[in-house]
Amino acid sequence: MSIFGPSIHNAPHQPEAPDVTMKLGYTIIYVPSVESSLKFFEQAFGFELGFLHESGDYGEIKTGETTLAFASHALGQMNFPAGHIRASESKQPLGMEIALVTQDVHAAHNSALAHGAVELSAPTQKPWGQVVSYLRAPDGTLVELCTPVQA
Repeated sequence: MSIFGPSIHNAPHQPEAPDVTMKLGYTIIYVPSVESSLKFFEQAFGFELGFLHESGDYGEIKTGETTLAFASHALGQMNFPAGHIRASESKQPLGMEIALVTQDVHAAHNSALAHGAVELSAPTQKPWGQVVSYLRAPDGTLVELCTPVQA
């Protein structure tokens, strides 16, 4: 037993997970203007537009293997009738972030600021050697910019 309770090996029998290969496909952020969010991430960080639905309520940018997508608050209201917390209206950043890995955090940070982001923490070298900064995109999304972690 650990300080956190019984180890998983001693836990009551859990049902078997389905035999399905799983991967993270999308991160979807609910925003006031999908088009504005797409433009910010394209202009500030050089990402390429992947898709914008004709309704304007959903769009994607190409970021690598995992798609970063944006959906309108109206679509969020349809999906979550009881409501959702809007990062764009929150005084403080939400307790989640997207982390963008780059070799040049300083340049990416300055570009984000030039395109309307708000600085939360300037680029700082962490004790483990990684350079990290934090910003809020104009739509309220918390963005970490960081160099790759050196293993």
